[in-house]
Amino acid sequence: KQACFPPLILTPFSPPLLASAGARAAPSERAGKSDGYCSRILRAQGTRKEGYNEFRLRVEGDPENYQPGSTYRVTLYASSPAYFRGFTLIALREGREGDKEEDYAGNFQIIDEEDTQFMINCPPAVTESTPRRRTRIQVFWTAPPSSSGCVTLKASIVQKRIIYFQDEGSLTKRMCEKESLFGETTEKPLLDCCACGTAKYRVTFYGNWSEKVHPKDYPRRANHWSAIIGASHSKNYVLWEYGGYASEGIKKVAELGSPVSMEEEIRQKGDDVLTVIKMKAQWPAWQPLNVRAAPSAEFSVDRTRHLMSFLTMLGPSPDWNVGLSAEDLCTKECGWAQRVVQDMIPWDAGTDNGVTYESPNKPTVPQEKIRPLTSLDHPQSPFYDPEGGAITPVARVVVERIARKGEQCNIVPDNVDDIVADIAQEEKEEDDTPETCIYSNWSPWSACSSATCDKGKRMRQRMLKAQLDLSVPCPHTQDFEPCMGPGCSDEEGSTCTMSEWITWSPCSMSCGMGLRSRERYVKQFPDDGSVCTLPTEENEKCIVNEECTLNSCLVTEWGEWDSCSATCGLGMKRRERMVKMPPPDGSICGAEVLEVEKCMMPECHTIPCMLSPWSDWSDCSVTCGKGMRTRQRVLKSPVELGECTEDLEQVEKCMLPECPTDCMVSEWTEWSECNKSCGKGHMIRTRMVKLEPQFGGDSCPETVQRKKCKIRKCNRGGGQGQVNSDEKKRRKEAREKRRSKQGGRQGEETTSTAEHPGCKMRPWSSWTDCTKLCGGGIQERLMTAKRRLKSAQLPSCKDRKEIRACNVHPC
Repeated sequence: KQACFPPLILTPFSPPLLASAGARAAPSERAGKSDGYCSRILRAQGTRKEGYNEFRLRVEGDPENYQPGSTYRVTLYASSPAYFRGFTLIALREGREGDKEEDYAGNFQIIDEEDTQFMINCPPAVTESTPRRRTRIQVFWTAPPSSSGCVTLKASIVQKRIIYFQDEGSLTKRMCEKESLFGETTEKPLLDCCACGTAKYRVTFYGNWSEKVHPKDYPRRANHWSAIIGASHSKNYVLWEYGGYASEGIKKVAELGSPVSMEEEIRQKGDDVLTVIKMKAQWPAWQPLNVRAAPSAEFSVDRTRHLMSFLTMLGPSPDWNVGLSAEDLCTKECGWAQRVVQDMIPWDAGTDNGVTYESPNKPTVPQEKIRPLTSLDHPQSPFYDPEGGAITPVARVVVERIARKGEQCNIVPDNVDDIVADIAQEEKEEDDTPETCIYSNWSPWSACSSATCDKGKRMRQRMLKAQLDLSVPCPHTQDFEPCMGPGCSDEEGSTCTMSEWITWSPCSMSCGMGLRSRERYVKQFPDDGSVCTLPTEENEKCIVNEECTLNSCLVTEWGEWDSCSATCGLGMKRRERMVKMPPPDGSICGAEVLEVEKCMMPECHTIPCMLSPWSDWSDCSVTCGKGMRTRQRVLKSPVELGECTEDLEQVEKCMLPECPTDCMVSEWTEWSECNKSCGKGHMIRTRMVKLEPQFGGDSCPETVQRKKCKIRKCNRGGGQGQVNSDEKKRRKEAREKRRSKQGGRQGEETTSTAEHPGCKMRPWSSWTDCTKLCGGGIQERLMTAKRRLKSAQLPSCKDRKEIRACNVHPC
């Protein structure tokens, strides 16, 4: 038989998810003779170019490039109804044959030992643990270090026959090393910085976590980004990193959104930290940039403190965050990076087990390592994707260099001239407003108190809307700054002041491409008499009607937009235009005459509710069976600060052991007829069981009752001798009759079957069918006279009838 080598499919897995995911790493030391054995596998299976589209090797996210040292999820799968029994998976450096150990790139990690294992005598390869029908396998692959070049992942598959390794196609994945942005690398592990002088940067955070981009289970009421906290620091200090454990400060940010403990940790690092980076929280998480500017902060770096790290929590969430970890702004050319742009996916701090945005608190014990979230973590996760695709980024961070100071020693000349005489540690006064103080926006500045060129003051105000922690004082609600009267300037070389733009003119062409313009004017010229260089006119292209033909419908230009339907938050606005000339054939004009679009006004100020933890659940409202239980929490922020829409009470069902159920029976039926036509007999009545007893309830009472009945005495004719003779005969026949009926049904009520003196009786008939199938019915049988003797008395030869109960079980 030919040796079988199972097919393999790879799926990418972005940032490192190492041993914490339960994966088993490849052996660090390969078997001494593995080189020759591996090369024999490759030669035996050859390299072919046939296509087998029903099998696919996929790296999660389908990246074209790999990040050195990062870990990726690799999936080998078959499209229905195809399947495979075995596979072999390898990762080769480009252009290598696999003859030597160094030909192999990166390391595989086993996820499920029941499915996959490292190949005996060839540790670089992964194969099946047991040959069986399967449609998918997964492993982790950690990319090689920097300067490893391109890598090819290859799979062979065993189905009914071997599908060999291929140079290209769906079972081959080629990836090359990812180049860093702007040609400036941030090497890992971190190298000593060789740059000179200092540099100043601005970091700007653009949140993209919104219901439109991430619709699954999006928390509409309380979505926000917590206050951003970070620092520029040396390589001796690590704020957070993948594969590390969250500090107490990180935990407070990740679970509560509080930066206080994290800031204390940072400031305790002394000379290892140059600048503390802080930005305000954002409620709600997303708003258009024309409504709310993206938050930003400035920081400095030098040769020893050239790394930048920060984090922010997306809330509500169990312990999910985004951020940068040890971003190196020092380049290998001994310069300072000009610009870094990074799209961000959330990561798990390893301190809470929740899988949804609003999962209840459930601490992770023992604490797990920090790891990136993936689309395959849990089916209930808002980022879940059964196909294992990459998570759509929830934010983007842009780090831009804004100034340098001191002598620079770049190997490669810098193309931006931003060297200054001095770099202020903070350009503007730090906003020290506590997170527990919620204010309205600042009002516009008032007019200056001076109408001349003497110095005066102007003022602006804001309103304190909520003080969430009464122990933390809230700073001023008024702000003052110096000013001078109109026409005076406190600045050297003041600039000109322009008016707002006037509305656009009509388009110059009613058909086809035209031009339109708008103007503005100079409100105040510079005090130094210089000329205003700002433009006072703008032109742009416009199209009212695409074409004008005899059969076309002509419309006017669009009118101005109506006011937004909302005074705050999201609303709608509309504009209209009219039909100038309808089609001559009388048909309906197809051009749109109404346009509606969303508009965003300044945010509606919602006050975050400060609530106590939930109380314990109350006792169940019943002692047995189904009931309800409740729990409460208390509003801690003052009522006068605004209405809180959060629930203060929760109700849920509870179940205790079932309640005992007693037996239930129906009413008695009427008494039946007497079962004897003369002499002593009995009557019966029945009732049915409507509900059997359950869970220890009272048992059922009797369902059949009997009582005696006597119609009249039976007449006995003839003389005494005849009576004695007849009596003996009757007793003899009765004995014979009883013997003949021995073994019959027990408990059956009968009358004597003996024939009366002077009468010959027929045997009893069979019992009739029961009058009811359940719930208690009646059966009858008859005995009729066969022959009358001359000596017989008339009353003694009457037909006889018997009655009994039947089918007394409940329906």
